[in-house]
Amino acid sequence: MNLSQIGQIAVHADNLERAVAFYRDTLGMKLIFQAPPGLAFFDCSGIRLMLSAVKEDTNERISSMVYYKVDDINAAHDTLVSRGVTFVSKPHLIAKLPDHDLWMGFFRDSENNMVGLMSEVRG
Repeated sequence: MNLSQIGQIAVHADNLERAVAFYRDTLGMKLIFQAPPGLAFFDCSGIRLMLSAVKEDTNERISSMVYYKVDDINAAHDTLVSRGVTFVSKPHLIAKLPDHDLWMGFFRDSENNMVGLMSEVRG
């Protein structure tokens, strides 16, 4: 198992509506949808860009986040755990979408950056 396909990149936004207008209207990106509590998703040729204005009670620095797409999130989780990776959040269902269920799990890299695994599970 290796992580090689990026499925989503998260970018912090202080003001979601301003950021949506910039990415959609100024940059011409295709807005897929917006979701509470402060998220907007754009299609970048098959890679999702997620703008996040979600406020969290944390003193951590705000950074971008890469989500790696995997076919079997539980197998990827088990492999990474066997390699010494500690997960902050084990794989779990995020959303039931019309054509698939979206699962994600999260861990930190060696520099304490949050990294996501994502899997689109169909029927």
